[in-house]
Amino acid sequence: MSEHSHTHSHQEEHFQQSATVKDIVIGMSDGLTVPFALAAGLSSAVVSNSIIVTAGLAEIVAGSIAMGLGGYLAGKTEIEHYDSELKREYTEIITHYETERKEVKDIFAGYGLSSSSQEIIMNEMEKDHDKWVDFMMRFELGLDKPDIRRARQSARNIGIAYIVGGIVPLSAYMFTNTPSMGLPVSCIMTIACLLFFGYFKSKVTGQEPLKGALRTTMIGVLAAGAAYLLAKLFSM
Repeated sequence: MSEHSHTHSHQEEHFQQSATVKDIVIGMSDGLTVPFALAAGLSSAVVSNSIIVTAGLAEIVAGSIAMGLGGYLAGKTEIEHYDSELKREYTEIITHYETERKEVKDIFAGYGLSSSSQEIIMNEMEKDHDKWVDFMMRFELGLDKPDIRRARQSARNIGIAYIVGGIVPLSAYMFTNTPSMGLPVSCIMTIACLLFFGYFKSKVTGQEPLKGALRTTMIGVLAAGAAYLLAKLFSM
């Protein structure tokens, strides 16, 4: 087989983690863990599944809203920060013209370009202030232009993922009669989901899947165990 064939048969397998996946990871992680811990804690303190379901649903609603708003505010803050820095860069290429030119040259110097090459590139770049500022935003400040729809999308994705995750541990109490019956079923269902979610999350983000699955599950189990023991202690 020729070298040419080898070149064309090679396929890149790098995963570019999308913003949506990040949102789902954030929402699902807390959605599986927090309601699970709450339900486990209540299981040792109350004798009615209806109380656990009611409290769990209230927590899921409050948690999804809080998490969603957190994602929305984070997205808005990112946009506001970018706009503020963009405005500053436009001002500085006029008020600090030579300094800004030198900063561009320094960036190219870091890539090994000669002084003459730096000057040629800079002379071409400064003809278009929009491209000059965009370059500075990306390579000096490390900022990419955020999607203006991102804040709303993030809020929706995180909120929905939290609700889906929270229903899993709570659903066990909906088809059992007592907390003592619901808790082991909830544990089995939630641990299975934590293992699957942890494995999937690690797989798509390029980490060790088995280690990620065990780590995610351990966090959920520790949170639920601590809540259960604490509620048991205070209900004695």
